[in-house]
Amino acid sequence: MKFDVLTLFPDLVDRILSESIIGRARAAGIIEVKAHQIRDFACNKHNNVDDTPYGGGNGMVMAAPPIDRCFKAVLADLPADERRRIVYLSPKGARFDQAAAKRLAEYDRLILLCGHYEGVDQRVVDRYVDEEISIGDYVLTGGELPACIVVDAVSRLIDGVLASPECHEDESIASGLLEYPQYTRPPVFEGEEVPAILLSGDHAKIDAWRLERALELTKERRPDLYDAYLAAHPPKQKKARRTPQKGPAEGDASC
Repeated sequence: MKFDVLTLFPDLVDRILSESIIGRARAAGIIEVKAHQIRDFACNKHNNVDDTPYGGGNGMVMAAPPIDRCFKAVLADLPADERRRIVYLSPKGARFDQAAAKRLAEYDRLILLCGHYEGVDQRVVDRYVDEEISIGDYVLTGGELPACIVVDAVSRLIDGVLASPECHEDESIASGLLEYPQYTRPPVFEGEEVPAILLSGDHAKIDAWRLERALELTKERRPDLYDAYLAAHPPKQKKARRTPQKGPAEGDASC
């Protein structure tokens, strides 16, 4: 899986995505991340990439020409049969979630455009962008952190990035529920004991306990997820036991 991030702060993107699991996946060649400096494609002596918005208003807007040239440089000589998706990280975009991460993980390459200031010239969005994505209803100073979140969430779904598929299938949200509480050594910490069931060695009971806790937490904190989970996993109805009919008594004349 390859990621190209078009940004004014490539060092920030590289620093974040060079640590922990994602950093190891990059070092192993399982994923590839390249951060491209949009400012390198400015065509003025001050390398300005923004200008005042037409129609007036506060702030500045990232201009189309340097972004356009950056896109052309990134897209040049890419394989014609490559499955790729161009995403603009924007507060106007659809909300990013685990389903979106799974969908994006099906591509060979993601090209992520990071906005700044009041956004980017709409003409470059119309020309290149396949979809806009938002990571939530709050305001950030730029698209770099959202882009790193998308790379992280998608990369975890790529074979070889995590130790096994179960590592991401059982996580909060991915399973459809919030994750059950986790415990590790010591068994008693400042008077608080680990739930006895987790020390029992009975894995069937442990799984049942974990599902019960996950359902409780999800119902309390994310009723929307809880309702969706129940709709997808309706409780099994117990079949009513049929009472066998008694045969006629011995010697019954109706026989």
